[in-house]
Amino acid sequence: MMNKKVALITGASSGMGFETALNLLSMGYVVYGGARRVEQMKEIVEHGGYAMALDVTSEESMTAYVRQIIEKEKHIDILVNNAGYGSCGSIEEVPLEEVKRQYDVNVFGLGRMTQLVLPYMRKQRSGRIVNVASMGGRFTTPYCGWYHSTKYAVEAISDALRMEVQPFGIDVIVIEPGLIQTNWGIIAGKNIRKVSGDGDYSVNADKAAQYYEARYGNQKAGLTNPKTIAGIICESIVAKRPKTRYLVGKNAKSFVFLKNILSDRAFQSVAMKSMHMVNKL
Repeated sequence: MMNKKVALITGASSGMGFETALNLLSMGYVVYGGARRVEQMKEIVEHGGYAMALDVTSEESMTAYVRQIIEKEKHIDILVNNAGYGSCGSIEEVPLEEVKRQYDVNVFGLGRMTQLVLPYMRKQRSGRIVNVASMGGRFTTPYCGWYHSTKYAVEAISDALRMEVQPFGIDVIVIEPGLIQTNWGIIAGKNIRKVSGDGDYSVNADKAAQYYEARYGNQKAGLTNPKTIAGIICESIVAKRPKTRYLVGKNAKSFVFLKNILSDRAFQSVAMKSMHMVNKL
């Protein structure tokens, strides 16, 4: 078993995390899926993996998760920080408590899991950390600003970490998915209306909600399958010299390209026009 590489995956109960776990198992890795909903990881267990309770907002849960794996396997080779979620609404109106919770999951949980595994990776002078960010870590759209800020943070943390741990033989990779087959946009629209559906922001908030819902309303409308993203994650894990970033999925490259070539005001204008938002309320 010491010859088999050990992979830890957070947010493994569904979507990209779940599919990545199954892929790595088929490739011969020892896989530990972590999530709050352990019952949704039964298939991982059926394929020879391990399903463990993990709450990335709990120090006790994260510490116990890593400790149990080290006690059994003695080493950790791969960490896939996949746990995350989006909560939307105007910057002014999203309750600060919800902002903190989103940072706890998307940023601080990712950071703490990284801190917990790094001592073992440094000791063995090898390891690979894969941080799942988003194309939304490269540009920003209205009424999801707090969410975008968490993904920007993941980008910055990953870049700094990569330089710090390279001398220890550890790679840091960022995955930046585009539009994938989830209910993200439906949930975003619902949250926007809940938080900003009344009051001064309501007109443009409703238009933003409609925009997000329209892009995720039809699961067969060309959105990228999570299995595709999982394949890219696994590709980055086995690559001899992985890229620092993998920008993949529907609209990811085109949206980032526009952000790179347009001025801030031009990009803002394009974004607001595409959402049919009004310039004066």
